[in-house]
Amino acid sequence: MAENANSTPRMARERQTIASMIRMFCAAHHGTSEGLCSECASLQEYAFCRLDRCPFGAEKPTCAKCPIHCYKPEMRAKVKAVMRFAGPRMLLRHPILAVLHQLDSLRRVPPRPSRKS
Repeated sequence: MAENANSTPRMARERQTIASMIRMFCAAHHGTSEGLCSECASLQEYAFCRLDRCPFGAEKPTCAKCPIHCYKPEMRAKVKAVMRFAGPRMLLRHPILAVLHQLDSLRRVPPRPSRKS
């Protein structure tokens, strides 16, 4: 199984990136000035859980290039809406995270990990 999401700088940055995107989306769509609404808090918790369980670990590709779609369809649709909204705004609000995420998207997609019984 993959290492804990906080055990590598790359996975910690993945958490920070999705958290920033969800915060931006929540503030714009749900009017939150601090923290997250319950719907967005639930989405963030789900995203963190998926990152914690990613079989690729620190070698994970960006979600758009991942051969494993680990999100349930409803949650995947919510995350896509968040990314569609926040993605273009990340360059202005969080330029370092945005550039690093773009560099991550250039990574080679690793072979799909085999399942251990």
